[in-house]
Amino acid sequence: MTIPAHESPPAPAAPNERSRALLLDLDGVLLDTRPVMRKAWQRVQEIHGVALPFRDYERHLGREFGDIMQRLGVTDAEAVRRTYEAESMATAHLAEEFAGIVETLHAFVAADWRLGVVTSKHVDRAAPLLARLGCPFATIRTPAGAGRTKPAPDPLLLALVDLGVDPASAVYVGDMAVDQESAARAGVPYVHAGWGYGQPTAPDPETASSPTELLSLLPAKQLVEGSTV
Repeated sequence: MTIPAHESPPAPAAPNERSRALLLDLDGVLLDTRPVMRKAWQRVQEIHGVALPFRDYERHLGREFGDIMQRLGVTDAEAVRRTYEAESMATAHLAEEFAGIVETLHAFVAADWRLGVVTSKHVDRAAPLLARLGCPFATIRTPAGAGRTKPAPDPLLLALVDLGVDPASAVYVGDMAVDQESAARAGVPYVHAGWGYGQPTAPDPETASSPTELLSLLPAKQLVEGSTV
């Protein structure tokens, strides 16, 4: 996997009308990180006396951690963040890639699509997880970078600037309502990951029930030539 030193190339790529980009969320799309998040939240409950159940945290997935804490009314959010992130790093081995996701990503690479990740997980936790997939992600946008976080359109648009791809020539794959909203505000076509954690909102988007169903986005000729699936 290629992760640029500062999350994006030092200069925007030159626009290319023929370029296509596949942007993806991380949690619930690329990897099943729910066991990691559940363990981290249990640790928060133990250390900080937070009584809120994991399901309350989970329904806000896709938003930046500080935003979630504010919505849940959790005080001392920075201390809670440190505990959550430390436990997440310690239990990262519990995360598992979704069946078919790596083969699907390589098929897009073979078809000359550019890959990018747009996630609300901070880069120090996201990078090791993405490295496990062994895929050539050309950019990764996290809350550590410039701009506002999802559901603002900023991270998607900045990722496309990195890749030199127009919004109309990209697709964003997410699994939460916040992903769908961010894509709509960025003018990027959205595909809902039906294998993920959340439900789509109106208007009903295109939904893929498994990672391999994303291959329908590829022209048949490209799928046959050089595809690994």
